[in-house]
Amino acid sequence: METPEEKSAASVKIVDAVTAIAIFLMGVVVIWDSWRLGAKWGSDGPEAGYFPFYIGLILCISSVINFWSALKNTTGDSFVNASSLKMIMSVMIPTIIYVGLIGGAGPVPGLGIYVASTIFIALFMKWLGKYAWPMTISVSVAVPVVFFLLFEVWFKVPLPKGPLEAALGLN
Repeated sequence: METPEEKSAASVKIVDAVTAIAIFLMGVVVIWDSWRLGAKWGSDGPEAGYFPFYIGLILCISSVINFWSALKNTTGDSFVNASSLKMIMSVMIPTIIYVGLIGGAGPVPGLGIYVASTIFIALFMKWLGKYAWPMTISVSVAVPVVFFLLFEVWFKVPLPKGPLEAALGLN
C-alpha cells in the first residue's frame, strides 16, 4: 500500500506530453511572428524572420516527435511524488508571488525589487530556514541594500522601484 508521500503526483508520460505541447505552442508563436517579420530570402539576403522561422519549425517538429513518444510510453513511471511536489510548490508559489510584487499586477502598484526582496528573503529565512529574528531581519535588509549600492550607485543600472523608493527620493 502506498503512503501519501510515495503517491505519484505526475507520471513521466503526462509531463512529457504537456512539455511537448508547450514547446509546440512556443514554436508556433516563433513561426507566426517570423512570418510577420519576413521569413523569405530577399534580394539582399535573408529577411529578419528567416532563421527564427526555421528554429520555430524545428521546435514544432521535435515537439510532435516527443509528443508521439510520450503517447507510446507504457511504463507508468512516476515523474514526481506528492511529497516532492509539495516541497517544489513551497518554493515556486512564493517565488511567483515575489515576481508579482516587484512589478505589481493590474491596478496594484509594484513594491519594487528592493522591498519585495526584503519581504521574500525574510519570509524564506523564517519559514524554511527557521532562523532567529535578529539574523532574519539583518540579512533580509542588508542584501537589498548591498544590491541597491551595487546596481544603482556603482553600476548605474536602474532596477524596478516602488513607492518606498519614490518617497525616499531614490527614483
